Amino acid sequence: MVQVRFLPDDITITCDPGDNLHLVATRAGVFIPTGCLMGSCHACEVELSDGTIVCSCITPVPAQGIIVQLFEDPTW
Repeated sequence: MVQVRFLPDDITITCDPGDNLHLVATRAGVFIPTGCLMGSCHACEVELSDGTIVCSCITPVPAQGIIVQLFEDPTW
C-alpha cells in the first residue's frame, strides 16, 4: 500500500501501487474534471510533486506513492 496526497486540500488516501490515479482521487472525494477518459483531451491534468504534468485518467499510482497538486481552472 502507498499514500497519495492531494494538494492544496491536503487529502491523503492509501491505495495499491498501479491503481488508476483518477479513480483514487474519486475514492478520496477529490474532484478532477474529465473529458475523454483516454488522455487525449487533457482535462484531467494534474502536477506531481516532481513537476511532471500527467493526465490522471491514464496514470497509475507509482510504487513509492505521490503528491498531486491540483490545478484550479475556473472554466470547470
